[in-house]
Amino acid sequence: MTEPRYFMPPEWAHHSSTWLSWPHKLESWPGKFEPVPAVFAELAFQLSRSETVNINVMDESMEHDARRLLKLKDPDCRFADRVRFHRIRTNDAWCRDHGPNYVFREEGGIREKVVIDWDYNAWGGKYEPFDDDDAVPERVADIQGLSRIVPGMVLEGGAIDVNGNGLLLTTEACLLNPNRNPSLTRTEIEERLGRYLGIRKVLWLGEGIAGDDTDGHVDDMTRFVGESTVVTVVEEDPSDENFKPLQENFRRLRTFTGLDGRPLDIVPLPMPAPVFYDGERLPASYANFYIANTAVLVPTYRCERDHLAIEVLQRCFPDREIVGIDCSDLIWGLGAIHCVTHEEPAL
Repeated sequence: MTEPRYFMPPEWAHHSSTWLSWPHKLESWPGKFEPVPAVFAELAFQLSRSETVNINVMDESMEHDARRLLKLKDPDCRFADRVRFHRIRTNDAWCRDHGPNYVFREEGGIREKVVIDWDYNAWGGKYEPFDDDDAVPERVADIQGLSRIVPGMVLEGGAIDVNGNGLLLTTEACLLNPNRNPSLTRTEIEERLGRYLGIRKVLWLGEGIAGDDTDGHVDDMTRFVGESTVVTVVEEDPSDENFKPLQENFRRLRTFTGLDGRPLDIVPLPMPAPVFYDGERLPASYANFYIANTAVLVPTYRCERDHLAIEVLQRCFPDREIVGIDCSDLIWGLGAIHCVTHEEPAL
């Protein structure tokens, strides 16, 4: 009997939906939680213009509050039928990392959508409890009647980015961190990415950006926008703490090639001016955008460079609307748009 083949589509492939987990953990935005649900409502509204939006909520009261905020964004209820709520408990709102990793499995001439259920330990056990977050993929698979595959490896969605043709971007700082998979070697990690995501070549970047509590998620730095094209954030100020690690990652990118041996096309993306709150440097980055069916949602930070980032991404996605969303409040939770969204590809 032949082994099943797995394939993870790129984010720009057609979605059947986007998943969100509604925010409720006050400690994730200490002293500044109040404006956060409205940001999620804006995200859900913008996404609903493009595709179905599935939202995890704790209970009826949370669903009621979410619907009220959504009604303010969409008073005519033009897209209300595209928003669906699910009683799936969560510990926090970072659906990119705890949500279901959908892939296609081909076996015996049959192609089906399945859920890869990676282990989740809240970025190396930094924030407890995380048991409900770890259970989200299983609960989603049960609701949807999908098969669930358990590779037995810790992996967050923000730690990887794929091009849909055998390439995967990640960072040594995250995937090789002993707080994730101390018993696995780099080769063993690559083998599991190959087996369960259809990856034939892993492209390893180095360190992450300042303020990132995930130990260097790649979705804050470098993203595929095509099979052989990446955008990558670049810090122009040599005195900024992000300058050296981003220059080193840029250097590595110039050495990477696709499966055909050709170098990648690299599109520089600016970094916003440093964002601080309560004296803490936050991981603000324009690379934390999300690609929906008809739009690309881009985090903005009330910064003069916002429009430059939007212009770069508009050139990368000429057939999609680029929508800037103010993430000045959201980023206090140490994540932005990509961190709270998870695509479900259409079969």
